Amino acid sequence: MNETIGNPVANMAIFGVFVLVTLFIVIKASKKNADATEFFTAGRAFTGTQNGVAISGDYLSAASFLGIAGAIAVYGYDGFLYSIGFLVAWLVALLLVAELLRNTGKFTMADVLSFRLKQRPVRLAAATNTLAVSLFYLLAQMAGAGVLVALLMNIESAAGQSLVIAVVGLLMIVYVLIGGMKGTTWVQIIKAVLLIGGAAIMTLLVLFKFGFNLSEILGSAQSMISSSEDAKVAGRDVLAPGAQYGVSFTTQLNFISLALALVLGTAGLPHVLMRFYTVPTAKEARRSVVWAIALIGAFYLFTLVLGYGAAALVGPDRILAAPGGVNSAAPLLALELGGVVLLGIISAVAFATILAVVAGLTITASASFAHDIYATVRKGHTVTEQEQVRVSRITVVVLGLLAIGLGILAREQNVAFLVALAFAVAASANLPTILYSLYWSRFNTRGALWSMYGGLISTIVLIVFSPAVSGTATSMIKGADFSWFPLSNPGIVSIPLAFILGIVGTLTS
Repeated sequence: MNETIGNPVANMAIFGVFVLVTLFIVIKASKKNADATEFFTAGRAFTGTQNGVAISGDYLSAASFLGIAGAIAVYGYDGFLYSIGFLVAWLVALLLVAELLRNTGKFTMADVLSFRLKQRPVRLAAATNTLAVSLFYLLAQMAGAGVLVALLMNIESAAGQSLVIAVVGLLMIVYVLIGGMKGTTWVQIIKAVLLIGGAAIMTLLVLFKFGFNLSEILGSAQSMISSSEDAKVAGRDVLAPGAQYGVSFTTQLNFISLALALVLGTAGLPHVLMRFYTVPTAKEARRSVVWAIALIGAFYLFTLVLGYGAAALVGPDRILAAPGGVNSAAPLLALELGGVVLLGIISAVAFATILAVVAGLTITASASFAHDIYATVRKGHTVTEQEQVRVSRITVVVLGLLAIGLGILAREQNVAFLVALAFAVAASANLPTILYSLYWSRFNTRGALWSMYGGLISTIVLIVFSPAVSGTATSMIKGADFSWFPLSNPGIVSIPLAFILGIVGTLTS
């Protein structure tokens, strides 16, 4: 496998330099992290432009780089549907949520949801949902980290990849404990610049190899797929829909469910919503989203070329045979284009992507626990800002260890698919209550609780009993079959159900 992966020592040297540089930045940014405003929202000191770059760094996760490029390389047209869904979702966030959210909040999503409802039950529900979404998202990022470093170090054993995930989780804990939101934001800004720049360079190299002729890239990709040794892959048309979401009614329904989750999920992601609190005004929050849309849109156009370029230059057979399977397409393409040096650089950038996203997720979840659950439960005791920060740091350690365990369980899953599950939870458990709270004056506490808990419970139950967890060769739990829900993504059921529960709960109160 060495000739396929490159030189593990050189790869890890580049990777190590990046870790040291980012750790230095985090330590430098951590000088003032004593109070809650500094630790959770970086003192609201970032401009709209800076925050927009940081949002793109927070949002462009391992799923965006590893999962989508791999999905396009193996499934063609159907893989690009992830890019479309992730991008369109930002229009929902811009038009419906960003500005109003900044006006009504302080630290967390629960600040908005409990603004005019009963504080205690709504805060507990919102914090529970925040922790659930964050854990699902962390699951995807940790799985991506395992794939990436396994590629770098040429590790094929399950034990070796599990150890890698553990090391990544511990590094993430260190980043958040030291840097807080300010350190995390600067890592996200640097990572966004490096990731989008790296993707742009790879895109130019792919186009240069084919004389800047997109038709040549697509033709070569089709030739490689047609000559695949895998019978399922060999029969695919790279430009036709149906390779992953085929012509059967169930697969088409699964696609609609996935699309709903992707488009509606962003506006309910707690770690994205929390970024609106790091700017001083609602106007800057809106500017943040405009910048984020521009950068994210450019990046997803690059993934189209990278995915088809990987199919053309690497081929689906090599991608599927490498450690990490589908997720290895982008690193293998970097090796093909620029050898060990480019592979090391791109892998370091992808690793920075994972670190920045998991740091943002972890600080969001820990802030929600400290600010919403702990402070609410201890209502007979005045919880100081310093105490909230201390509890948040303890939560970071617990969440990090839990994420390591879940990441080991899901290390063979497609990262983009895992993120889509997190989007389904966010769209079902959070978005209906956010929209009702901001736009429906009659909305009340019962409606909020029914919508949040109903959306969360229905989504998790349907995921547990879906083919994503058991019943197929690609399920998380191999050799078991307790699935009765036919769709891998439950969004088509759980999202409308959560909206309906919010209405019914409100009208019957």
